[in-house]
Amino acid sequence: MKHINTTPPHPSKPINNPQLIDTHCHLDMIAAHADVNTVLSEAAQQGVTQVITIGIDVQSSQQAILLAHRYQDVYATVGVHPHNAGEVKPAVLRKLAQLAGDSTVVGFGEIGLDYVKNHAPQKIQRRAFTEQLHLAKELNLPIIIHDREAHADIYRLLEEAGPFPQGGVIHCFSGDLAFAEQMVAMGFALSIPGVVTFSSARSLHEVIRHIDLTHLLVETDSPYLAPVPFRGKRNEPKFLIYTAQKIAEIKEVSLAAVAQATTANAIRLFHLPHADHDS
Repeated sequence: MKHINTTPPHPSKPINNPQLIDTHCHLDMIAAHADVNTVLSEAAQQGVTQVITIGIDVQSSQQAILLAHRYQDVYATVGVHPHNAGEVKPAVLRKLAQLAGDSTVVGFGEIGLDYVKNHAPQKIQRRAFTEQLHLAKELNLPIIIHDREAHADIYRLLEEAGPFPQGGVIHCFSGDLAFAEQMVAMGFALSIPGVVTFSSARSLHEVIRHIDLTHLLVETDSPYLAPVPFRGKRNEPKFLIYTAQKIAEIKEVSLAAVAQATTANAIRLFHLPHADHDS
């Protein structure tokens, strides 16, 4: 296939129908610093037609649901992040199950293991992760997994708690190609963040070269992990285009091909409506 010009468009310039879905952002955090209407409008100008805002504890899960009700084409997830694993008690699990019944909720997470910051002891992280995996299965929701330098335990605990008929996604994928293949074999998608634009992300580039587009999603994780040329600044959904462009460059395909595949994958995984209306 002919290689296209992958220079990203200027953020203020609309692009030609590259419908993208930001499958992982934290709108409640962005809202503390910027007007959400403006953030979503600027994202729509860059082709980001739908956004999933992620819960990391009970409060943020509630905020995600409120935002999803307030703004068109915004969807929510609920869950407790590994940093907050000590909060996962029976009452919290019951509250998450209640929140998950809301019509805007499309997934369970962000849950998982973080062996870099270790804000909670690893044993407690593993218990909280396992309990939430079982709850996500009961609720019949796809799972959004946080994994930082915990690949072996993530795989082991998923294998023990699985299978997962609704699948899920490894958010901000950071493993090597072997781990990527393991996750894909288990039915999980790999979500690619703005880190892919960093010159140091060679392992992630290898994963993208070898894993078929049918298994990839795109995300910002905003307000974190802004792509080049905005590295170090507050990330927003409008910057998702830079991630998609870099994937297109690495795989030597068109931006349209990346957008079409990742959007279809997100719609299928999270059971989203087709955003073919004007946003």
